[in-house]
Amino acid sequence: MSLDSLMSAIPDYAQDLRRNLESVIGGSVLTSQQLWGTVLATAVASRSVVVLRELGPEARARLSGEAYTAAKSAAAVMAVSNVFFRTRHLLSDHAYGELRTGLRMNVLGDHRVDRVDFELWALAVSAVNGCGACLDSHERVLRAAGVGREVVQEASKVAAVMWGVGVVMEAEGVLGE
Repeated sequence: MSLDSLMSAIPDYAQDLRRNLESVIGGSVLTSQQLWGTVLATAVASRSVVVLRELGPEARARLSGEAYTAAKSAAAVMAVSNVFFRTRHLLSDHAYGELRTGLRMNVLGDHRVDRVDFELWALAVSAVNGCGACLDSHERVLRAAGVGREVVQEASKVAAVMWGVGVVMEAEGVLGE
């Protein structure tokens, strides 16, 4: 399957999603590796079987083996990190922020791809998972590396569209309409 089959499966009531998916993939300011890593990482984060089945093979074909694995690693580590740091952020007792994290996140330092690309994928997954603390942290790293706001926003747009497509495709799978 592919991007084309996913786009054709999006129902007419969600035609804006179809157009947005076409736009974020077809007209992105991201490099090919940044784009397809973001697509893969956010497809994993969307938890949509349909989206992952359709776009996973296309991402594999467009990414090196290291980048494919790193994008999945970004989704995996952010699944843990986003819940943990979002919880710390939301708790009224700020003393939790002083406690040792105690969670393994070695992949953040050893992912075998360009650091900017990995940070971009981590930011996009953090957007899907709704962790403001992680979003701020990854955005700071990206901006310090010279990445423009347009690139950060583009990754956020990909994340938003992937999430929206995932929601619709899972609903359609349940409703069967």
